[in-house]
Amino acid sequence: MEFISKKLDDYICAHTSEEPKLLYELNRETHLNVLQPRMLSGHFQGRVLSMLSKMIQPKDILEIGTYTGYSSLCFAEGLAEGGHIITIDKNEELEDLVHDFVSRSEYKDQIKCMVGDAMKIVPQLKRSFDLVFIDADKGNYLNYYSMVMNKIRKGGYIIIDNVLWSGKVLDKVQDNDEDTKVLIELNKTIHEDSRVEEVLLPIRDGLFVVRVK
Repeated sequence: MEFISKKLDDYICAHTSEEPKLLYELNRETHLNVLQPRMLSGHFQGRVLSMLSKMIQPKDILEIGTYTGYSSLCFAEGLAEGGHIITIDKNEELEDLVHDFVSRSEYKDQIKCMVGDAMKIVPQLKRSFDLVFIDADKGNYLNYYSMVMNKIRKGGYIIIDNVLWSGKVLDKVQDNDEDTKVLIELNKTIHEDSRVEEVLLPIRDGLFVVRVK
């Protein structure tokens, strides 16, 4: 489902700051050589993530779901002085591509890439975070949300991608569509969670911005 027309989307992108040259290269490389390039945050959403990071100025960021590293580099633009990002992905096949582009960025010493199961890695991290970005396997979204709540500092943020799921959250759910069921339950859980305040932004496939009180 396209939430706005291509013509309007083109207008929005035309009136949004350009993506940095390295990110433009990564965007192109992803679309040319990586499966499911739609998973990339891309120009418009990437500039949104960068802007949110610059507003929050996080010291420590946790990202669950690296993909090709585009969103990591966007968030890095807003890091506080001396800040760091830990980004986790289970796809070993993309490790070399991510390392290549991160190593070419000005934030190479601030981004730590880890390959493995986030459900096992995150509980072992001996630190808390100002910002967590969740953009990984949808079936674990509720588990990720519950897990990171213990890792977020008071006043910190959780940002979650794909929460509108191409509009499927509005439709009758098929019995075997576990991802949609999880996303509907997640959205309900967040909205009813007294520990947070939230706003669901209709940006691309839905971006939930959650602030921990």
